[in-house]
Amino acid sequence: MIPEINFWAVLVATLSTMVVGSIWYTPKVFGNYWMRVAKVSPSGEAKDAVKPILITLVVSFISAWVLAGAAAIAQEFYGGSFLWNTVLTAVILWAGFTAARFITHDAFEGRPAGLTVLNCAHELVTYVIMALIIGLFGISAA
Repeated sequence: MIPEINFWAVLVATLSTMVVGSIWYTPKVFGNYWMRVAKVSPSGEAKDAVKPILITLVVSFISAWVLAGAAAIAQEFYGGSFLWNTVLTAVILWAGFTAARFITHDAFEGRPAGLTVLNCAHELVTYVIMALIIGLFGISAA
């Protein structure tokens, strides 16, 4: 059985990741700190951002699709509020996969703890917003 996924919710959730990232990593929010501790030096060339943005769109679409599918499965199992199940599913997936992997890789790579916290928090906010979008759209596009 394949879970029912609202394609429009996935598309809007995908786009939301670009909005969250654009705000989160803008220099006046966390961008200056992130560039300093991650040792990122922007080239100033817009063309250099094209590839990372396209990669982000693809992986964000995959993340939103997986979240929508997992939420549909959780809904089938738990019943009740689809919105609440989607948010809970997002937090569980974030903690078990995203945050756990960030923490492990950053520890082995010797990255500053502040960078790990910043990136994990960004991912949590991103997943919760995707979950709110998917949860509010509902399972079916009809």
